[in-house]
Amino acid sequence: MNKLIKKSVLPTAILMAVVSQSAFATNGMAPTGLGQAHKAIGGAAAGTPINTMSMATNPAAGAFIDDGWDVGLEVFKPNRSAKIAGTPFGFLDGDFTGDEDSAFLIPEGGYKRTVGKYAVGVTVYGNGGMNTNFADNPFDPLCLAGLGRSCGNGGIDFQQLFISPAFAAKITENQSVGISANLVYQKFKAYGLDAFGALSSSPANLSGNGYDSATGIGASIGWQAKASDDVMVGASYRFKTKMGKFDKYKGLFADQGQMDVPAALTLGMSWKAGSKTTVSADVQRIFYSDVGSIGNKTPTPGFPGGVAFGGTDGPGFGWNDQDVIKVGVRHQLNPKVALMAGYNHGNNPVPENNTLLNIISPAVVEDHLSLGAEWKLDDKSSIIASYTHTFSNTLEGVNSLAGLGLSGEADIKMDQDAIGIGYSRKF
Repeated sequence: MNKLIKKSVLPTAILMAVVSQSAFATNGMAPTGLGQAHKAIGGAAAGTPINTMSMATNPAAGAFIDDGWDVGLEVFKPNRSAKIAGTPFGFLDGDFTGDEDSAFLIPEGGYKRTVGKYAVGVTVYGNGGMNTNFADNPFDPLCLAGLGRSCGNGGIDFQQLFISPAFAAKITENQSVGISANLVYQKFKAYGLDAFGALSSSPANLSGNGYDSATGIGASIGWQAKASDDVMVGASYRFKTKMGKFDKYKGLFADQGQMDVPAALTLGMSWKAGSKTTVSADVQRIFYSDVGSIGNKTPTPGFPGGVAFGGTDGPGFGWNDQDVIKVGVRHQLNPKVALMAGYNHGNNPVPENNTLLNIISPAVVEDHLSLGAEWKLDDKSSIIASYTHTFSNTLEGVNSLAGLGLSGEADIKMDQDAIGIGYSRKF
């Protein structure tokens, strides 16, 4: 056991040291997949055990993967923008770009060892996040009118880290079950939102207070099975994780600063279409609407049933649950090189009447195309690379400024590119 611990500490410590930037997400607040080998096939993983990062999606994968470890790093570049038009006298009108923070590093790592009849391991990864930084703050005219001063840059930075010790065991020759504890750390800051102080239950804890952090403990469970020599199936469920509160932002997030991690259900399969080709597919639902600060559609003060920001069951970002389809193919070109490709579609969770607040969290992208390759260095090690392009999507607002009592609309837009590299080592 000491040997197990010593070999797992180094990759985990390295990752903990470099996790310092936002993991800007693509399926709402979630990444398309976890691990470079899975991102290259559209994120499909629940029924596709590949390497130790497979346990991040489905802890039952530990019983079907080789012992070893993986590390990876992704460079992520989103483009975020907004347009406001049609307001009285052009008061808020303009085109805005939220890319002052332009690129982000997202690390990952995993470790797994067989101990007797059981598989034990750990994965470390950025599970999601959000970042915008508008030098030309879309809300600054409200600051000038209501506060008599500029609010400066406007935006948010939200980062979320998972450390997930996992355990798996085979219950029959062809079936496994697994469980992981999700140790979650997240931090957040908002700035340039002071104009909304009159709509907050705690204006001093709405914006501009630097980073605040919160922790929580949750769990994921999983099942995988070989349905035949050519077909593998799997299912995993991540329970909603109750987090500590962001006290510095209890005037922004519903229920006095509560920002929990939503539950997610994933079903998947993989099929060996030939001796060299494997096709994978997942369907996933992320339950954003169950987290008040993300899903609440509560009206703001001044409207029937209105509740202040930060209040009990107060306004959230209005997101709906998101359904995601992930499909991919892996083809072994020769004994040393495998090629991968994938497609990921997640319906936009942002309602068209909530675009104003979501200027700072424009998670409206839907379609992703990924490519990747794996090069075997020797019998025990390989290099994995992936590239994902997220196609531009614009959500046009409908009655989106009604919460301020204004005519006009706010439109939000985003596209993304990501390139990653990983190293995989078997024992």
